[in-house]
Amino acid sequence: MRDSVTRYRGSSYMMLQSDRISPIGVALLLYLATSIGHAFAPRSVLTLRRITQPSNPRQASSTDADDGGMFFASASDETLLARPGNATNDDAATADARQVNNQSSRQSRVLGSQELLMLPRQYGPKRDKVTFPQMNHVSCAILSATPSDTVLQKALDAAMQAHPLLHCRVDGDGEPDKRIDLFQMVRQGEPNPCTFVSEPNLFSALDVLKVIDVPSTDREALDQSWQESFNKNLDDGSWCDAAKGPLWKVELHRTASSSGPCALLFSFNHAISDQSSANRLLDQILRNVAELESLGSTTPAIPQTMPLALEDSVLGVSRRWSDVQMDGVGTDTIRYVVNKAAEGLRNPVIVPDSAGRKEGSNPLNALTIISGRAAGGQDNESQSRRSTLQFRSLSRESTSALLAKCRENGVSISNALTAAAALTATDVIDNGKPKRKSRNYKVLQSLDMRRYGAKLDQGESVACMAGSMDLMLGPLADRSGRTLKQTYTPEAATIFWNLARESRKQTIDFMESNGPEQAVRVFDFAMSISDLNNLVHLTAESKDNKGRAYSAGITNVGVYESQEAFARIDQSEPAVLLVEHGKYKIQDIFFATTHTRSGCLYPASCITVDGSLKMTFNPVAPIVSDKTNANFADGYVELLEIVAGVSQGTIKKDEERMGLLASIPENALSAATAVVGLAAVLSHAPAWLDFFSSVNEMKQNIQDPADFWAALNFWIFFAVGHPILQPILWISDVLHASPGPKIGGLIPATFLAGNLAFIALITKSKEVRKYEYF
Repeated sequence: MRDSVTRYRGSSYMMLQSDRISPIGVALLLYLATSIGHAFAPRSVLTLRRITQPSNPRQASSTDADDGGMFFASASDETLLARPGNATNDDAATADARQVNNQSSRQSRVLGSQELLMLPRQYGPKRDKVTFPQMNHVSCAILSATPSDTVLQKALDAAMQAHPLLHCRVDGDGEPDKRIDLFQMVRQGEPNPCTFVSEPNLFSALDVLKVIDVPSTDREALDQSWQESFNKNLDDGSWCDAAKGPLWKVELHRTASSSGPCALLFSFNHAISDQSSANRLLDQILRNVAELESLGSTTPAIPQTMPLALEDSVLGVSRRWSDVQMDGVGTDTIRYVVNKAAEGLRNPVIVPDSAGRKEGSNPLNALTIISGRAAGGQDNESQSRRSTLQFRSLSRESTSALLAKCRENGVSISNALTAAAALTATDVIDNGKPKRKSRNYKVLQSLDMRRYGAKLDQGESVACMAGSMDLMLGPLADRSGRTLKQTYTPEAATIFWNLARESRKQTIDFMESNGPEQAVRVFDFAMSISDLNNLVHLTAESKDNKGRAYSAGITNVGVYESQEAFARIDQSEPAVLLVEHGKYKIQDIFFATTHTRSGCLYPASCITVDGSLKMTFNPVAPIVSDKTNANFADGYVELLEIVAGVSQGTIKKDEERMGLLASIPENALSAATAVVGLAAVLSHAPAWLDFFSSVNEMKQNIQDPADFWAALNFWIFFAVGHPILQPILWISDVLHASPGPKIGGLIPATFLAGNLAFIALITKSKEVRKYEYF
């Protein structure tokens, strides 16, 4: 069940980002390409000073460590650690090398392109009017027991000292020397780049820990407490001032019972974290807590140096766009861009029918965004968007059965999860109004970029190494998932497993064509040369696509216990993560990244803990309602259980009866009624002509217009009132004809009993009151 697919960011899946190249993105690339010559005209060049670890630091012995685990290769093998903006000579670089080597000294590194997107780097021309919100990453672990404040603070302090990004701030505003194009988008120079600055003891546990007491002892109250914080922290990143730090925090939600369960809720600026890092950090903290309680002290983790930027880890040191420029662009890069542009021709669905978006892509949207305006106009609801959350678990039995079925069909769990996402999306995309359409679905699949390219980052420290790729699935008929659940047989499940196999095929093709490296290279180019965060903002404000770039998104970090733990000084071999340390057992883990501004229509984040698949669903309201998200989550879990062979499904009876109506095209009944009604009116055309002729003759014979209208209104009153009175006269006949004794000599008892029974039926039965769509 350990997949090659893992955690990625949540929010800004724009037209250019680790494998997201749409027609708008291609237009942007062409526009930027025409400005490259100007943007990179001769100018003062920053000296890039690099200090490195070997390609696989875990293979180095303890004797290779210098001052706390900093591994060095030969001078010719130096790799990136810092990009200080004032470096101008080799002596300065050497001095910085000595400084960073000392773990007790200040460390710094210029942010990579991916980190700049998530931080995010602001846009100078709009800085006074618009502040781009940070991308939030939230992860919550529910534990079987509650640690004391003192022990948890000590455990946090010990963990923080091992990871530079946990005690850092960001210096620099990232503004270029100037913007050289008509639309103020192409950048030239960067005298004050955004830079991570980490200093030992800059922050302690007191700066990041908050204790929230739940005035109850039951699990339901605990869940309500952490879920409220989860939702708030996912949407609101105002707690983080990147210029001051820290860039993360943790909340301890505890009940009134000191021996009861608790929740540890982590919130990060996504520039410094991915879920793999969050899992390792959780394990490190719990190890520390257990050791402190049993031994009174904890074994330190190996102090780490500033982790590499994603671009350096994947492309190799000195291979960013700012280093190699056009020398890094080859035929593989061009082929990648062309293939991504071709995907846009399939016109995947990215918003539900209720959003009112016209089908088909408008080629003018690219020009609209490049010119600094939102495509389709301003979405008035863009500022009021919020995450709508649902948390679900797949039982151990169902998770195990699903894994077995995946192996039987030659796919991974991640492949199955993407297939389920696409099929479940078909059930809700029409917003309850059947259209009998077939549509293509674009599913974002998250990747752990530590596994691709140069693989320089080995996960030794907390960092964000998150990437993604696109899966194009379809065309799929509306409500395909529901049809599968209604008529499930092993043969009917073919559509599900074919989609899973297609996901696997596209994933393999992407890897074998060096897709991860090309995706990183193209994105690094776009972020380096342009203000891409402003384009993310414009897309988020768009009335046309409401910031959505994908039909669905799947993040699957695999099995928690399969990950390697952070290294400790007492270990010769890396340990794996454990679900239990002392009395502390992990009962649940749920995580998500924000999609509020831009991202996927139906995102889901998954992790397997202690044999059970945990899922978080966090689409954005009002694009997706709370009820629709709950239905999506329930339908998703139900579909997984059915294809795993542990459930026969629970399709609602009223939906089965609605099967015939669902097959009728939208508005077909209305159109038929209008045609029949018009034919009925025309069949009495002579009578209508005679009627209007009589009215006209009456008008001619009456001198005073007021008398004419009074007579006509009196006639209309009786003409309209007659059919209205018919039901009243009918119920009166029923009243007087009802058998049995009369109450008060007026109302028959049987008549009153019948009315009460009918009222009770309407009150109690949803089936009688209305039909509910999935």
